[in-house]
Order: sequence, then C-alpha cells, then structure tokens
Amino acid sequence: MHDKAVNLAILHKLKDLGVRIALDDFGTDYSSLNYLCSFPFDKIKIDCCFVDGINDRKDCQTIVRVVTNIASSLGMTTTTEGVEELEQLDLLRDKGCTEIQGFTSQGQ
Repeated sequence: MHDKAVNLAILHKLKDLGVRIALDDFGTDYSSLNYLCSFPFDKIKIDCCFVDGINDRKDCQTIVRVVTNIASSLGMTTTTEGVEELEQLDLLRDKGCTEIQGFTSQGQ
C-alpha cells in the first residue's frame, strides 16, 4: 500500500482480465474508506471482530449496517467473516450482508 499509483495500475489490469477484487478485513489494519474511492473493489469483507459482538452490541450492528449500505451504494457485495451462530446469521442478513463466511448448519 506504500506505492498507491503502482498498486492501482496493477489492480486495474487485473480487473480488466476479469479478476474480482475484495477489500479484506474492512475496518481493521490498513483498510480505509479512502481505498473505496481509489481502488476498483468488487467486494468488501467485514472482519469477524464486528461479528463477535453483533448479538448484543449496537455499535457492531451499526458498523455492519453502514458498511453494507456503503458497499451496496457503490455496487459492491459484502462478505462477513466468522459467523458461528444462527442469531448472528439472522442479524447479518437483516443488516444487508450479501455473503456469509463461517456458518454451517443442517437444513440452512
């Protein structure tokens, strides 16, 4: 991420080849809202740290809702990582997440 111009050119070349690009662990480490304007992402992956408290923490629910709204408005999908409970799955679907990673259940 240090040489933004070079990375941006590479990402656009990959996208032209048909490669889909995701911003991983959004909201943590080096991810930034600025990247959403600069790089040609197709998907935002929401980090599991926001899923851990989603059942009872309004701040986690709000962050997930806002990120899914931003993604949707920019024509991107969202993948939420680390879903382990049915209640989390239901809340994430309600907040607009389009893809879920980690949840498995019989009959779901």
